[in-house]
This record gives sequence, C-alpha cells and structure tokens, in this order.
Amino acid sequence: MRLGARMFKTGLAVAIALYAAALIGFPSTVFAGFAAVFAIQPSIYQSYITTLKQLQANFIGVTISITLAYLLGNNPMIVGLSVMFVISLCRFLKIEKSAVSIALIAVISVMETTTMPIYLFGLMRFSSLMLGIFSAFLVNLLFIPPRYETTLFQQINQITTEILKWLRITTRHLSDDPSLKKEMTRIEKELRRMDELYALFSEEHVLRKKKHPVRARKLVVFRQLIKTTHRSFRVLRSIQKVDNRAKLMPEELQRRLIHEIDIVIHAHEHIMLGFMRKIKRGKNKEYQHLNESNIPDVVDQLLDLYQKNEMDYLIFLPLASMLMNYHQDLTHLQKLLNSYDQFHGDEKLDIIPKYRDLEDKYSS
Repeated sequence: MRLGARMFKTGLAVAIALYAAALIGFPSTVFAGFAAVFAIQPSIYQSYITTLKQLQANFIGVTISITLAYLLGNNPMIVGLSVMFVISLCRFLKIEKSAVSIALIAVISVMETTTMPIYLFGLMRFSSLMLGIFSAFLVNLLFIPPRYETTLFQQINQITTEILKWLRITTRHLSDDPSLKKEMTRIEKELRRMDELYALFSEEHVLRKKKHPVRARKLVVFRQLIKTTHRSFRVLRSIQKVDNRAKLMPEELQRRLIHEIDIVIHAHEHIMLGFMRKIKRGKNKEYQHLNESNIPDVVDQLLDLYQKNEMDYLIFLPLASMLMNYHQDLTHLQKLLNSYDQFHGDEKLDIIPKYRDLEDKYSS
C-alpha cells in the first residue's frame, strides 16, 4: 500500500492538532484531532470552503448545546433531542455532511457532565474544534500542495494512449471481444477519475492577477483535451459495436474507413507529443495529418449505400458521425494550442513532474 498525499496530510494534521491542543492546555485534546480528520480536503480551495462551513456548523452546534443545557439540562434524552434539532437546522441551512458531523461532535462534547460553567466549557470545546479545523487547513496549504495540472495531464495522456492502442487493434479485427469489453469498463472508470481531477484543477486559484489570463487559457486547453479524449472513446465504442459486421462493407470502403481512423489517431498522437514538447510544433505541420482526412466522403459513400435500400449499412452511420466529430474536436484542440503558444509561448505548461508526485494518489 502506497502512502498517498491525503493520507499523509490527514495524519500530520491530526498530530499537529493534538500537540497544539496539549500545549494550549485543553483538558481533552481528542476533539481537535476529530476536527482535523473531517477538515482535510483534496484541494486548497475546497479546504478553504470547508473551513468556513465547519466554522459555521461548529458555532451552531456549540450555541444550541449551551442554550439547551441551560434551559433543559444535559441528560441523555436532552442530548439526543439536541442532536436531532441540530441536524434539522443544518439541513435547512443546506450545510454539507462533513460540517454537520462537526456540529454533532460539538453538541455531544459540550453537553457532557462538567463542574465548569457551561458557557466556558462550550467556549473551550469550540476553540478545541476550531484548532483542529485550522490545523488541517494549514497542512493543506503548506505541505505537499496539490499539483493537479501535472496529475491531470498524466491521466489524460495515459487514457488517450490506451484508447488509441485499442482503436488500432480493433479496426484491424485483432481484438478479443471479452478483453476489449473489460478494458472499456476500466477506461470508463478512468475517464470519470479524469473528470474529477479537472474539477479539482479548475477550483485552484492563482493570486497574481497577471497570471489570470494564462490560467483561463489553460483551463480551456485542458477542457478540450478531455473532450477529445472522451470523443476518441466514443469512436472506440462505436467500432466495437460494428466490428462483427464490418465484413458487410465493400472492401474498398473498409480500407477507406480504416485509413480515416488511422489519420485521426495519428493526428491525436501528434498533438499530444507536441503538447509535451517531445516533437517540434509549427502551424504548417500541426494540420498536415488532419488535412489528409476526407471523412465526409466516407459518410457520403455510406449514405449512398443506405439510399439503395441496403439497410445493413445503417449501423455504420453513427460511427461515421463520431469520426466527423472526433476530427472537428482535434482541429479545435490544435487551434487552441496554437493560440496558447501565440499569447503565452514563454509560459510552460506544468505537465512533466520534477519529482515523485504523491498527489496522484490523493484518494489512497
């Protein structure tokens, strides 16, 4: 089992919270540790939002528990009713579940039996929980800060490479159908993980204003990269559906279709290599492979066959449509990359890690 960044930061935040609570002199340090566990988030922005929400939930829990303890006492039945009331109020205010947990911990911790005045005891518990929350926020901010730009591109590159490999194999009828279906299920999970990483990447903020345009263009480029990767997977799925009936096509049309698929695969690979600066990039070379494509002509041939009442060819039309969309997405992606180079040619995309990136396993 590998030590993921989030696992490491959770342990570190708990340790810092417990040490700090002991140094301050809180009678029970465990509540600071509980709060630190709930406050750890996969990104700095989410950690900031969570800190604000947990501050709100902690205040609600402590205030209600002090009030009810003064009015009704702190026997187990009153504690249970207080918990129900706090849950209802948090739902009404649409506070997320992790913050509700902090509110409930605050209620139970404040309403335990004590000889100390209840308002002082509640203030102490409130401070203990906030210490844990702020400890987690500082750990998120200062230790192993997320590098989602690198992690996201690695995910995109890995998935794209696998999809293009299976496209080549499947178009030549060399794939084993059960193995392909198994791989496609796995790739679908990786695509969802890729979308989650983009959501985290899009939440990151830059402090310097002059970096905002660069950041905005990066988001657009990565969004198109992801869209194109999804499109290539849809093409693979379409090919897999018609693979057993491909022999119904005239041989010349089969060769044309395979040729068109090879062109877009090669263009996609060329774009990815250029994106990583592994090959030279230039406007004339970038469009060379895409300009060789003539997918509309293949679509016209399939439509001609269909109009001749050869219904068997209808199944190939979605594949042709997918190929056209794939080609358009690749063309748009290349335009975006050229635009990025034009305006921010000196700004390097952070896609090659300089050290072992633990954040890739943040959910471990």
